[in-house]
Amino acid sequence: MTSYQIVMDDELEILIDAETIENAVAGLAERISRDYAGKDLVLVGVLKGAVPFLADLARAVTIPVELEFVEASSYGNGTASSGEVRLTRDLDRDVTARHLIIVDCIVDTGRTLKTLLELLRKRLPASVEAAVLLDKHVCRTEDVGIRYQGLEVPDRFLVGYGLDWAQKYRNLPYVAAVLPEKMNI
Repeated sequence: MTSYQIVMDDELEILIDAETIENAVAGLAERISRDYAGKDLVLVGVLKGAVPFLADLARAVTIPVELEFVEASSYGNGTASSGEVRLTRDLDRDVTARHLIIVDCIVDTGRTLKTLLELLRKRLPASVEAAVLLDKHVCRTEDVGIRYQGLEVPDRFLVGYGLDWAQKYRNLPYVAAVLPEKMNI
């Protein structure tokens, strides 16, 4: 038995298996490839959580893309959003007149995504859209448009496939909910 199987039995409940994630990513990549054929596309990954999703999405997209990264946080090491979005890493290059897709693993309140959309629109790109694997729509407090949405998820604290709990569990190949009694909440 691997250590993650032990942890899963003790702390986690798998909600979305690796195959379901793979299928969702493939569907999003197909739409993006079709919608941006012949366009200058940049996928902007939101560090650190989006790394697995961005890597899988970029490999599945069938048109040329460039990758860029931003880092924004509203959680720190906690389990609830602070409500304040901090940009800790900005783009490395000019994106004027280019088509941008912000790629993130999850959107819940929408504050981080709204902040990033506003920031990138000021850079005068040809377009800015969002692609998220997981949508925790029930928590939404900001009106943000998500053009490429993978799977809707419940209002639970999730880990795996890029999502973390105090920087741990990002490497799990599935998405799991931390059992409430293990979080002391």
